[in-house]
Amino acid sequence: MSAVTMIDYGIGNLLSVERAFRHLGADFKVAETAADIRMADKLVLPGVGAFSSCIGTLEAQGLCDAVKEAAEQEKPLLGICVGMQMLFDTSEEFGVHQGLGLLKGRVKAIPAVSAEGQSHKIPHIGWTSLILPEGRKNWEQSLLRDVPVNAEVYFVHSYTAYPVDSGDRLADAEYDGCLLSAMVNRGNVYGIQFHPEKSGTIGLKILDNFVKL
Repeated sequence: MSAVTMIDYGIGNLLSVERAFRHLGADFKVAETAADIRMADKLVLPGVGAFSSCIGTLEAQGLCDAVKEAAEQEKPLLGICVGMQMLFDTSEEFGVHQGLGLLKGRVKAIPAVSAEGQSHKIPHIGWTSLILPEGRKNWEQSLLRDVPVNAEVYFVHSYTAYPVDSGDRLADAEYDGCLLSAMVNRGNVYGIQFHPEKSGTIGLKILDNFVKL
C-alpha cells in the first residue's frame, strides 16, 4: 500500500486530517517542498478559508507546478474543502482567481436564495445527505464504494464547484433545493467539498478508499 502524502503549505486543517489517516493505519507523510511532492505516490491537498489565499500561498511557495505534474503522472490526488475548489479552472470568490485547472469548471457562490425563492443561511453548515448526480447509477469503483446513498456528511462552505462535464460529479448534496457538488472525480483527480475528517464513519470510509487506491 503506497504512502499518503499531505501537502503542507501553511493553510488547512492538517492535524485533524492527519489524525484521520493515521487512525486508518495509513503510511502518512507530509510534503512541504516541490521535491517532496514529486517524490510522493499519493497526494492530499487540504485547504480552508479564502480560495485566493490558498492558491496564492501554494503558488508563492512554488508548489503549483509540482501538484500539476503529479496529476499528469496519474498519481492519485485528493483535494479537500478549498483544496477541491483549487482543482478547478477559476473561482469567483472575492474576484476571479485562477485555479490549478486540473478539472474544467468554475467555483461560484452558493445561491443566496432557495429553489423556492426564499433566502437561506450562507455558509451552508451542517450534516447533509450525499445523493447520486443525475445520470450516475451507482458509486461502485469509486471513492464512495460501500457508502450508502443518502449517507450524511459534514459541510462548512459558502462556494460550490460547477464542473463543465457533468460526468465529473461523483456526488451531490441538496441545500434548500440548490444542488451542490459534494464530490468530484476525473481519472486520478478527486475532490471532496465536505470535511471527511469530521464526518464520522462515513468520512473515514471515504478516506480509507483513497488509501487503498
